[in-house]
Amino acid sequence: MKERLLQESTPADADDRLPVSQVNGEKTSEYISSLVPDLPDWLADTERRAKREEVPIIRKEAQGLLRFLLSARQPKSILEVGTAVGFSAAFMEDCVGYGVPLTTIEKVPARIEAAKRLFTERSELAAITLREGDAAEVLAELAAEGRKFDFVFLDAAKAQYPIYWQLIRPLLADGAYFVADNVLQEGSIAESKFTVQRRDRTIHLRMREFVRELFGEKSVVSTLLPVGDGMTVSVYHER
Repeated sequence: MKERLLQESTPADADDRLPVSQVNGEKTSEYISSLVPDLPDWLADTERRAKREEVPIIRKEAQGLLRFLLSARQPKSILEVGTAVGFSAAFMEDCVGYGVPLTTIEKVPARIEAAKRLFTERSELAAITLREGDAAEVLAELAAEGRKFDFVFLDAAKAQYPIYWQLIRPLLADGAYFVADNVLQEGSIAESKFTVQRRDRTIHLRMREFVRELFGEKSVVSTLLPVGDGMTVSVYHER
């Protein structure tokens, strides 16, 4: 009798399991986004303007994860690689209650000007320092200055992620969080390089290299979450 009951329960249990496509689909993403707290009006305006001008900024689900991680870590210093128009730097300052020193790096002149305007117009953002120039060069300068950061957010040129990671590692304070955005590349990172268009193969291979190196690094504990376009979250501990 017991064996028969187990056999009869199996099809029903199997039917209760949703396909992965439904669990991680568009509706799920929309639902998660709906749970993210509203932005202050001025920051929401910045977000809308960036989207109108087709400037890539952190997605709603990514905002929710960043807010959670910043709340958990309570950093005393933040580093961002890839300022764009300043939205994510402003967002992180809003998450931590303003006043936390935040260094952000950008090299594109038009984006630098847009970020400068935002940081100047809003007195809440006085703790943000914009370092202009190539990210690899600025990261090396920060290391030479002996800087350490409690929280690092990477959202810059994707093909350079392996290089950036090697330059960021010496900047991590003990217990620091390191977060990298857009690592799944719309899911293509899970595919063979031969299925990726030739023009995208460099980014594909470099991103795979970055993830492999990150997860092979003994000084960090890492996970990769299918949030937005994929985010790695790592915690660094001095050995």
